[in-house]
Amino acid sequence: MISTVGTGGVRISSYLRLPYTVETLLRRRRLFTSCSASSTKEKVIVISGPTGAGKSKLALELAKRLNGEIISADSVQVYRGLDVGSAKPSFDERKEVVHHLVDILHPSEEYSVGQFFEDARQTTRDILDRGCVPIVAGGTGLYLRWFIYGRPDVPKASREIAAEVDSELASLQNDEDWNAAVQLLVKAGDPGAQSLSANDWYRLRRRLEIVKSTGIPPSAFEVPYNSFREQLVSGQIDAADVNSSADKLQQNEIKDLDYDFLCYFLSTNRIDLYRSIDFRCEDMLLGKRLMKFL
Repeated sequence: MISTVGTGGVRISSYLRLPYTVETLLRRRRLFTSCSASSTKEKVIVISGPTGAGKSKLALELAKRLNGEIISADSVQVYRGLDVGSAKPSFDERKEVVHHLVDILHPSEEYSVGQFFEDARQTTRDILDRGCVPIVAGGTGLYLRWFIYGRPDVPKASREIAAEVDSELASLQNDEDWNAAVQLLVKAGDPGAQSLSANDWYRLRRRLEIVKSTGIPPSAFEVPYNSFREQLVSGQIDAADVNSSADKLQQNEIKDLDYDFLCYFLSTNRIDLYRSIDFRCEDMLLGKRLMKFL
């Protein structure tokens, strides 16, 4: 791996040298990676990119070469039966390499980013404890963001609070009175409710739960990802600053990552990407014998 050290010890790697098909795959794609500051920590590989960029193929090849196991970071692959369009690993691929968080829920069950965080982190720890390499692969950005940087320190609503919120919003949602629901949230203490996308009842409900549980709006809670982004944009603390300021040292330690995340974002030109997606769709439809209905 060819890498440079950026601000605050965050490594930026521009090329990954691997033999055979994996190297060919990576040569075809522009690759940007970023990792945590410490190379002494346990390593976790994270692969992301747009649909059709080759995330699953790269993850599979790496897992076979590195004694790895794959953790899916895809919000659709968790559901059983939703196979067409989700690009789930095949039965043979799952026999060849262990895949986690695939086909674990019925489509009627809810699965939040918070649940993914808990499941993926627990699975990562288990994989490392068994001496294997965790490889997190998927395109659900929020899942990956929470997995790497941590979850916001926002309390989960009690059953009583959740029931109260459901009761207050039930009639408004049935009447499709979105504006009234927004005003309800504003009056409860969250002026940022005006910025919600219209009819995003899930987020409105969650924000109302937070306000009722804590007395403060969600914006008052620090988002770990934003803290790291601010460090990178402003220029993290360098060695000279750390040696001269205990306060800055403490701040830098608090915002450091717990694993050494080796993060790869796969990309390619738009024409090749669209062609790859077209071929994938045809394969999915033919594999499910649906082409005759088109």
